[in-house]
Amino acid sequence: MIPRLFSRRPFDSALFCGFLGVAGLLLVAEAAGRLGLVSTVQFPLASTVLVTAAGLAADPEFLLDVGATFAAWALGLALTVALAVPAGLLLGSVPAVERALRPVIEFLRPIPSVALIPLAAFVFTERLDMKLAMIVYAATWPILINTMYGLREVDPVAKETLRSFGFGRLAVLLRVSLPSTAPFIATGVRVAATIALILAISTELLAGGSDGIGAFINLAGSSPDGLTLTVAATVWAGLLGVATNGAFVLAERRVFHWHPGASA
Repeated sequence: MIPRLFSRRPFDSALFCGFLGVAGLLLVAEAAGRLGLVSTVQFPLASTVLVTAAGLAADPEFLLDVGATFAAWALGLALTVALAVPAGLLLGSVPAVERALRPVIEFLRPIPSVALIPLAAFVFTERLDMKLAMIVYAATWPILINTMYGLREVDPVAKETLRSFGFGRLAVLLRVSLPSTAPFIATGVRVAATIALILAISTELLAGGSDGIGAFINLAGSSPDGLTLTVAATVWAGLLGVATNGAFVLAERRVFHWHPGASA
């Protein structure tokens, strides 16, 4: 056995390849601009964008906009979980209800959420209410579907065993079905978290407003360095999305380390 003192953490090849891919893309973009293959008037140099993005990290106004976006994201995601998980448990546990509502779900789910933003602008006068409504609508589906799917994967023997000891439907749901479905729900929440961030920024972009990353991007377009600022803010939006997804992945691996999909 190798002593623990000399043991090393396994090399994460996927993470390393990811860093190489990003670095390679930035080098190609920089070279294309330097060599004149891409007009720097239409798209700024990668180095210029990175320097501007680094400067935004110390910009108080931008940080306030990031905070406003994340506040709407967190509240919207919390509301979505509070609504979608019980709805998924109900639909997955009562086949009659699922059959009755399946046509409605299949009709609403494919509608692009961004296409509903103009309609939401007419319905909601408060920008925060509109962002929350769009987040809840778009982020509900992955949690709802994953919860329903997870209930179908529960071991029927475990449920029948509990019923044989006299436990009712609610007790079986809380003691067997919900714990077994929890990893599927967590995956749905992780997917929904990214969707919620996209809808928060998209709503700020398309519906206007005075705060948020989307509002910052709108205002950046009218500044002298509008293109560079817009791309730099967009880079930050992407980085925040990656960081959010990574945080949820780490949380899944720690909480549900016993589940086969937790290490994926």
